Amino acid sequence: MVPKIQAATVVEQRQMRQRQLMDAALSLALEGGVDAITVSAVAKRAELSRSSIYEYFSSSADLVADLVVEEMAHYNSRLLIAVGNVEEPYEYIELWIAEALQYIIDGRHMLVKSLNIANTPSYRKSDIAQGHKNLMATIIKPLEVIGLSDLGMALAYLQNTIEAAAVRIESGNEATLEIASAQKYAIAGLRALVGITKKD
Repeated sequence: MVPKIQAATVVEQRQMRQRQLMDAALSLALEGGVDAITVSAVAKRAELSRSSIYEYFSSSADLVADLVVEEMAHYNSRLLIAVGNVEEPYEYIELWIAEALQYIIDGRHMLVKSLNIANTPSYRKSDIAQGHKNLMATIIKPLEVIGLSDLGMALAYLQNTIEAAAVRIESGNEATLEIASAQKYAIAGLRALVGITKKD
């Protein structure tokens, strides 16, 4: 039997039903990756008819795109909460690195990786690109404050450091040590890049 969702207005009813479908798709993705998200699987998990899904999403790919955007917003929020109101740029960067790696430890990054390989509808690519841009925006200011002129280079090195630490954590190395090592390595490298920039 289809579950009845009681809401005060039609708009709220639709929002609640859409949330129900999104949660069903999210649970499927966490269990089996993006391939587990099909219209029939989501309908079954949400205890709704297949046809009802098309009232909210044009396809399973459209639903996946929504999950990608939502997950990046979740990650963005975690990063911003972690750095709080910290003004000192190097402390900010250290906290940002720690949270980025904690996100990996929590296993959420596998969801983003899985969803990002999906065949995203072309009309949703700009939404996803904006989500990536918003994520990078959380680290741009401190990099500017310490005096780096080539932000692209700094971001690339920073991302590579995080990815290297992530691989080591996923291989079974002690997470706390890997996070501390990544922080020290990244900060030392960024300081060196500032020095090179100033000499030039």
